[in-house]
Amino acid sequence: MKNLLHYIQTRCEISTSDIHLIKTHFISKNVPAQTKLLEAGKIERYVYFLSKGIVKGYQNIDGKIVVQHLVQAHDFFTSLDSFISQTPAADYYETITDCELIKISKLDYDLLQTQSSFWNDFIKTVTNEHLNCKLERVKDFQTLTAKARYLKFLNQQPHLALNVSVDTIASFLGMEPQSLSRIRKQITF
Repeated sequence: MKNLLHYIQTRCEISTSDIHLIKTHFISKNVPAQTKLLEAGKIERYVYFLSKGIVKGYQNIDGKIVVQHLVQAHDFFTSLDSFISQTPAADYYETITDCELIKISKLDYDLLQTQSSFWNDFIKTVTNEHLNCKLERVKDFQTLTAKARYLKFLNQQPHLALNVSVDTIASFLGMEPQSLSRIRKQITF
């Protein structure tokens, strides 16, 4: 819970009563590696804060796994469309490593909106941060070579580069695993 409170406090001011609300509405859970948190066709019931570990979000497109999200510690994730509209998700979310999660249900999420003064501003801030990351990722796909995308990934997310399979990283970066292997051989450290 300490990581979640720190994350929130770096983005907005919260009172002692806000902290109590957070502790009341969020639930901590330890989850082993390779656990599916959400499957396509199911409704997303939670927003998760990843306190420890790595999670991937992906879609199965014509039998091919396309990784769209690699989430590392101290960040939020969910299948947003499914969570907000309570309709079936197109996404899968799965733990890559053992994870410590802190989750909030849709009901508690909605209650926080009415019970607190900070929650709406906080959600807006986090949503904008995630939107900016998505826009940068789209721009990278449009303007950077595969090698440049991989070098940027190494620079910005070295922990993921060391703890995630080549196949998963390649999918996340929009390339085949063989291409990523060739790029990795070209790079000398």
